[in-house]
Formats: sequence, structure tokens, C-alpha cells
Amino acid sequence: MTTIDTTEFRALLEEERTRIANAIQYLHEENPGNMEDELGEVGGRGADNHMGDMASVTFDRELDQGLEEGAQQTLSQIERALQKIDEGTYGICERCDRPIGEDRLRARPWATACIDDQRLADRR
Repeated sequence: MTTIDTTEFRALLEEERTRIANAIQYLHEENPGNMEDELGEVGGRGADNHMGDMASVTFDRELDQGLEEGAQQTLSQIERALQKIDEGTYGICERCDRPIGEDRLRARPWATACIDDQRLADRR
């Protein structure tokens, strides 16, 4: 059981969940169709095919896809943190079972490891 007042952290997590969900929605709105739709005839099989345009669109799509994957991962971590609040285990390191520092939780409310264990995991 943790002694952290979870009301503040629940609000932070819910705010971040909304922000990330909105960002994901924006990415979907930015790229509603496929690459051929975005390029039109330039990127299609037409004679005006331009490699630079295709490369630019491909790069943008891959960048957006990477951003969305990262956002989806963070969204999952936020959901997990909210579940931990409900279970009464929020703020406890999953590796050593010691409390995660409040400063760390304020910086990253979905953290699952104390700073020491996270540093060890990052070195691997």
C-alpha cells in the first residue's frame, strides 16, 4: 500500500490521457487516406511521378507512425497507472517494491520503477 495522495496523480494522468488521445486523433486527421491519395497523380503511376515528393510523404508518414506508436505506448502506461491507483498499488516500484519518489511521479506520473531501478533498466 502506498501513502501517496493519489487524487493529484489521478488528475495528472487523466489530463495527460486526454492530451495524448487528442494528439493521436490529430495524427489520424492529418493522414486520413493512403499515400497515393496524398500524392495524387504525382505519387501514383502517372508520368509526373517525382521521387522527392514520394520521399517526403513517406518520411512524414513514417514519422507520424512512430509518434503514434510512442503515444499509444504512453497511453497504455497511463491506463496501467490509473488501474494501480484503483488497486492501491500506485507509486510502488515494480522491481524493488519500494516507493517511487513523488518528484519522479510528478515528472512522469505513469512511472512504474523508482529512479534507481529505471537507471539500471536503461543501461541494459
